[in-house]
Amino acid sequence: MKNLLKSFLVLLAIATAVPCFAQKANNTLTEKEKKQGWTLLFNGKDFTGWRQCNNTGMPSNWVIEDEAMKVFTAPGKKPGHGNNGDILYKEKKYKNFELSVDWKTSPKGNSGIFYYVREVPGQPIYYAAPEVQVLDNVDADDNKLANHLAGSLYDILPADPKTVKPTGEWNTIVIRVKDGKVTHTQNGKKVVEYTLWTKEWDDMVANSKFKDFKGFQEGIAHEGYIGLQDHGYPIWFRNIKIRELK
Repeated sequence: MKNLLKSFLVLLAIATAVPCFAQKANNTLTEKEKKQGWTLLFNGKDFTGWRQCNNTGMPSNWVIEDEAMKVFTAPGKKPGHGNNGDILYKEKKYKNFELSVDWKTSPKGNSGIFYYVREVPGQPIYYAAPEVQVLDNVDADDNKLANHLAGSLYDILPADPKTVKPTGEWNTIVIRVKDGKVTHTQNGKKVVEYTLWTKEWDDMVANSKFKDFKGFQEGIAHEGYIGLQDHGYPIWFRNIKIRELK
């Protein structure tokens, strides 16, 4: 009986100690991250710092849900048809940086993460900015081409689909941009690598849907806003953080 009691007390002590090893709270930075230069672009509570692309306020089809920014299918719209609800982090344009974003998608979901966004009146966010794809790789309508799958440089370079977690689970994408050299790291694995403003880049654009986009013809900007896309599907984003690189 005494041995059973001792065993119970040991298990109880272990159980009460578990919180000490709990994961970091969402939308916060550790002291180490702060020292490394990371800053949050989303506070987990509201849309401070964000606005609609080519507008001043936030679109109506974005809400805060479960400590995440959620875009959803706008009333009167069909899934796959956005409500002109692309958004930007308005506080600053970035040049050299690492951007980390957690995202998850609803079934058939489709969205995108953008950098170097240059606003063009009357045009969507993707008109003049590279897009890192967010997608339900299994059931989305836009899953037929390898360079349209999650983590890809959309319609240009494919990412390894084995690095993507199933619908409803959180993924982490890290986009690193330094002097034109760009990498996408998805759930800890580097999946895409390319260099902007080179002949190779121009050739890739010429073989993509963007070859006829004036924004790409004029050239990708050398700095710009961070943006998120409204493609008419429920998508969640959290733990959005960035650090500038020298």
